[in-house]
Amino acid sequence: MITHISIKDFAIIKDLELDLHPGLNIITGETGAGKSIVIEAVSMALGSRADTDFIRTGADKACITLTADPEGLDVSAELEEAGVPADEPLVIRREISAGRKSLCRVNGTIVPLSFLGRLCRHLADIHGQYDTQTLLNPDGHVDVLDLYGGSDLGNVVGMVRGFYTDMTRTASALTSLRNRLADSERQKDLARYEVQEIDAAGVQPGEDETLEEEIRLMQNSENIYQTLSQIYDAVYDSDDSASGRLGSCLSALEGISSFSKDLGDAAQQFSDAYYALDDLGRDLRRLRDSISFSPEELEEKTERLDLLEKLKRKYGGSLEAILAYRDKAAQELQTIENADAELEDLESKLKLYKEQYETAAARLSVLRKRTAKTLEEEVDRELADLNFADAALSVSIEDAPASEKGSDRVEFLIRTNKGEAFKPLAKIASGGELSRIMLAMKRIIGDLDEIPTMIFDEIDAGISGATAGVVGEKLRSIAEDHQIVCITHLPQIAALGDHHFRIQKTSDEISTQTTVVPLSEAERVEELARLLSGTVVTESARQQARELLKH
Repeated sequence: MITHISIKDFAIIKDLELDLHPGLNIITGETGAGKSIVIEAVSMALGSRADTDFIRTGADKACITLTADPEGLDVSAELEEAGVPADEPLVIRREISAGRKSLCRVNGTIVPLSFLGRLCRHLADIHGQYDTQTLLNPDGHVDVLDLYGGSDLGNVVGMVRGFYTDMTRTASALTSLRNRLADSERQKDLARYEVQEIDAAGVQPGEDETLEEEIRLMQNSENIYQTLSQIYDAVYDSDDSASGRLGSCLSALEGISSFSKDLGDAAQQFSDAYYALDDLGRDLRRLRDSISFSPEELEEKTERLDLLEKLKRKYGGSLEAILAYRDKAAQELQTIENADAELEDLESKLKLYKEQYETAAARLSVLRKRTAKTLEEEVDRELADLNFADAALSVSIEDAPASEKGSDRVEFLIRTNKGEAFKPLAKIASGGELSRIMLAMKRIIGDLDEIPTMIFDEIDAGISGATAGVVGEKLRSIAEDHQIVCITHLPQIAALGDHHFRIQKTSDEISTQTTVVPLSEAERVEELARLLSGTVVTESARQQARELLKH
């Protein structure tokens, strides 16, 4: 609910501060004191379009600040989406400046006007000349009707929403699959060719590095053979080979090895080195004898390496990437080849979900029409109580494209006199009539729309006497569960308030300004007496005021 209103430099308001409370808040004042200006300012704070003509003469900007208790307000998702901190209390500030865009702030964060409007629809409804309430938006009428229908309607609404979600999700998947398969034959041929090309190449991990080494050896085979031959001859095959001389040295060393342990160890080490050299010789001979040069084999390996390089350029830069690409192409090929079965499955599911949706939507439409009749009768009784004996509500339910809310377009229509055509609520010309119609609607559905604050302006236009008392009682009834702010000229309504404020206008030689003050019990008697008797307050009027308050 709204706990505080601050208005600065707005029209004839220089600086106005107003604390609001739970229950029925009554605002009275003389004609022209600025009551409607307060509502206009609140309307702008709640998201209506700014008008720079309302900036007080001599001021640079007008500022309206609303402070609200967020308890019970389900706005956390909206605040998070807009990046607004979920502070308590909720502070909404609107600045209207001449020559530049107005600023909207929520908890200190600048937000777009569209966001402010969406957020404040959860906070307050204004009924009267400056309507911003949800009941004037036909898009929300179906939700109001469904809420009024209770659990019977709510359960079917849930079914319709679930079937619609299944239907749209399946339709989207089906469309996506059909789009993918629009040129599936070309994709299938390409995937099959790529898999066959890679498989035919018989790619093995690391094969390119092995080929590069083998090609280098073959290209340098003559030089390698000559070098190995020279080394082998020098060490083993010549008359004065290193191996022969080392053999002689080993024999000599073994001849003296028995004279000491150190000589024996030296002979053993020399023997190990000699036979290691002998093993090396066999390896050198094997390497030399394995060297061969075949132009055909070199060409074959070079062509193989060229093929691998071509595949690497085409499929990813490495043999591992080629193999990964092959697996992906094979999976895509399998998906395409299995698409017919998937397509048939999705089409079958879509048909089922569509049938379920249409059955549930038809059932929902029947329940809505039945509920609409009950709502019409109940609203008509309320309107009769409010001195609208010839007024009537009509709930229009027409066919509409399928949506998560079903296949109905719901709109509340009203007529205020017999013989007139039913018109949309937004077409009601009189602010007073509209306020009373909204009061009747709120009396019935106020607990359903979960909007904590309702502001009524001009609700007493064209009524008096007993009707005024009925209007006041209905306001008190709604105020048991909501915060009500009501501007009125009628003492019968004002006397029923839980809190009473007076708006008054003062002037000097320079300027005029509006202020608002809470009234004590004694001041309230005087204000009610003024409403009863006019400019001159009589003792009789005071006594009547006391009787109204007592009653």
